[in-house]
Amino acid sequence: MKIVFVSLGCDKNLADTELMLGILREKGYEFVFDAEEADVAVVNTCCFIGDAKEESIQTLLELGDLRTSGRLKGLIAAGCLAQRYGEEVQKEIPEVDALVGTAAIEEIGEAVEDVLAGERKNRFRDLNAPPAFRQERAVTTGGHYAYLKIAEGCGKHCTYCVIPGVRGNYRSIPMEELTAQAERLAQNGVKELILVAQETTLYGVDLYGKKSLPRLLKKLAEIRDIRWIRVLYCYPEEITQELIDVMAQEPKICHYLDIPIQHAADGVLRRMGRHTCQKELRELIGRLRERIPDICLRTTLISGFPGETQEDFEELYRFVNEMEFDRLGVFAYSQEEGTPAAGMPDQVEEAVKEARRDELMELQQAIAFEKAEDMIGREVTVMIEGRVAEEDIYAARTYRDAPNVDGFLFLRTGANLMTGDFVKAVVTDSNEYDLIGEIADRGEEFS
Repeated sequence: MKIVFVSLGCDKNLADTELMLGILREKGYEFVFDAEEADVAVVNTCCFIGDAKEESIQTLLELGDLRTSGRLKGLIAAGCLAQRYGEEVQKEIPEVDALVGTAAIEEIGEAVEDVLAGERKNRFRDLNAPPAFRQERAVTTGGHYAYLKIAEGCGKHCTYCVIPGVRGNYRSIPMEELTAQAERLAQNGVKELILVAQETTLYGVDLYGKKSLPRLLKKLAEIRDIRWIRVLYCYPEEITQELIDVMAQEPKICHYLDIPIQHAADGVLRRMGRHTCQKELRELIGRLRERIPDICLRTTLISGFPGETQEDFEELYRFVNEMEFDRLGVFAYSQEEGTPAAGMPDQVEEAVKEARRDELMELQQAIAFEKAEDMIGREVTVMIEGRVAEEDIYAARTYRDAPNVDGFLFLRTGANLMTGDFVKAVVTDSNEYDLIGEIADRGEEFS
């Protein structure tokens, strides 16, 4: 039997997808890319914001047409949308044969067997059960880098966010299981580990009674064939000096930190349910840059949160201008039903939210282009991502570039390089967000 698998949303969702693919591969299923060739379609859905919901629904509708025609024998909706809106999904899209909730993804094999047998059976588990984790998974990122999901759920309860309701409270995955999987990934060719969770900096508090991300990082750095370790989704209030010191001292840890701050005006931060103020954000950024001078800082912001005044926005704008983040994304606030923020007064008009988002992104564009120009002349280590067709140009990433969200360094060379190779390069030019470089004179291979 052939299965087409569609993974939507974030990299945490992708890690879940790889777990489900590993389960189905063990059961002997064949995977195809074309839904027209499949017997069963599985969609790992997302519902974090409005656009994500729309994409998930549209994907299910399109595959539902194949189910109606009889081309597909089964259609399964898994993940966040299935967890949050399961009843509505099956009412509005009756072509969906089964739902698999976020805590029940380990039952994907049984779910596929059910639909092939003509049974319509949904699978949900307690959201606060131990997180799903298996050593065997199907890496879909090309094999040279992989996401390592270190925890599930979140207990922060930001007023705009649905995650606790669809993923449960924060639950760490035991360290020995993570290191064992990382060892296995390295044996299969993975050279970069990217640590993800809804919030990575609280790792271990529930299992070991204290923040244990620094200890986990040290253990992962001991794995011989892992070359880079990248950490995403660090809440600013949970970043400790110990974590900063480990990042500074351990050469395998990329000097790259993703810190979603969401806003900078204290009144907005309080209404968001965030646990920092602007003064604390400035102090943290200063400490990071002092201890790790070449650190690359990424953040995300929300424009048009309920009650955000023009003065609040201007304060945020000044903050972004002064902090000069290396990477920054902005989302227009999405009013998610069931969250405290959805019922707040002074909802901001859609046009205003989008205009403020665009203004911030225009500012950040100028900052990013200038930072790219500042890289000219620097020697950097890069990981090869692939070759530009029919040209002696390779797309590569520096430590400053996370996959799928940041830019590339385009490397012109006649050398025969493979995806996953590390080489030394000199930056010779920049093109907006991307860099241009050539092999460093002192040798091509970096070991």
